[in-house]
Amino acid sequence: MAQNRFHTGPGPSQRQLRVGELIRHRLSELLLRAEVHDPDLNRHSITVGEVRSSPDLKVATAYVMPLGGNDAEEALAALRRNSRELRHLVAKGLNLKYAPELRFQLDETFDRMDDTRRMFSDERVRRDIESGEDDDDLD
Repeated sequence: MAQNRFHTGPGPSQRQLRVGELIRHRLSELLLRAEVHDPDLNRHSITVGEVRSSPDLKVATAYVMPLGGNDAEEALAALRRNSRELRHLVAKGLNLKYAPELRFQLDETFDRMDDTRRMFSDERVRRDIESGEDDDDLD
């Protein structure tokens, strides 16, 4: 028998990750097929980047971004307005004990990646990186 039945680490458990990924797939499918009866929501093409579940799996936060980043606040408002219907449709497609409450946040991962690329393309940073590599060769 396993000594550690419950997850005690700082990150999400394997179960949280698995449920989050199932919800992400189902939510993406629902938004792609425009199964929600809201024309404001259906006119946006929304990408679901990640879904994080709470430890008890009763709350799921979906990180979303409209295609191209256009009208992000409007799309987020439409998702929040239709969260009850989305919750019902997600739960109908999954075999979970509880239908998780869906919360929506803008996915800022792409912005952070652009900032990082911009930083690494800076001449001063590149020079520092190259000088750091030379120091390693001396050891």
